[in-house]
Amino acid sequence: MNVNLIGIPLFYGCDKKGPETAPDLLRNNGIESIINKHGYTVYDLGNLYVKQETDDNKFKSNTNMKYLDSIVDVNTNLAHMVYSSLESNSFPFMLGGDHSLGLGSISGVSKHDDKFAVIWMDAHGDINTHETSESGNTHGMPLGACMGFGHEKLTNLYFKGQKVNPKNVFILGARDLDKGETDLIDQHSLNVYSPEDMKSKGLKETVSSIINTLRQNNINRVHLSFDMDFIDSKFVPGTGTPVDSGFDVDETKTVLKEILESNLVKSIDFVEFNPNLDKDNTTLNLAIDLIDFMFENLK
Repeated sequence: MNVNLIGIPLFYGCDKKGPETAPDLLRNNGIESIINKHGYTVYDLGNLYVKQETDDNKFKSNTNMKYLDSIVDVNTNLAHMVYSSLESNSFPFMLGGDHSLGLGSISGVSKHDDKFAVIWMDAHGDINTHETSESGNTHGMPLGACMGFGHEKLTNLYFKGQKVNPKNVFILGARDLDKGETDLIDQHSLNVYSPEDMKSKGLKETVSSIINTLRQNNINRVHLSFDMDFIDSKFVPGTGTPVDSGFDVDETKTVLKEILESNLVKSIDFVEFNPNLDKDNTTLNLAIDLIDFMFENLK
């Protein structure tokens, strides 16, 4: 299989510098050869261009979405790159960057095949809108926008209309949700699993149930979006919005293995590694280990 490595050096979605340096740092630490050793041919497509903004432009859109123009531009380009990768029967692997890039990656998948599911591994729901967000940071909005909730500049990115059916979205590990997000979850009966939910049912059992549901609904494609803060804060100093009461590394790998061995995952986001916040390369080494693990177990 061909893997298209796509760097998205973006921090405007989280408004905290650092994640934009992660793609090149991971490259410089050999992730291409790590993926290669598992039998994949890697084509490094480089980093997407991110239009530089100044603080003066932070809210120039007057929409409670910071740096909106740059975020829309880079996500539109990412969407087309993901779509093109999938059309050429390649596997797009997105190296972030902050999680606002999920808007582009999911939009690209949707244009290629609109019958798919999203598994979103994250301490946060990322289903805020410009009306519910307290921060105005768009890395808290991409998944909601892909389901059709939010401002039209996000919901209609790349092509007009909903990108993924909410019933085919599964948020794993959520434990830091805003009021607007919990309201949306209740209103639309969204599939959200807290660490407590997953551990009480069993990690493998939780994922197995999700995979079985997808198969019953004839879904044969999953976009996996992995945020480093899925892991408990004590293990990942180098992420911008760490949350405790999460998962340790072994538990994270248990969840990943069950998802990856389903033979449904056809694209992956790897986001929210912030080298500026890391301590003694703890998060860097963990990120490299997780990427190695992902491609070792990808079926």
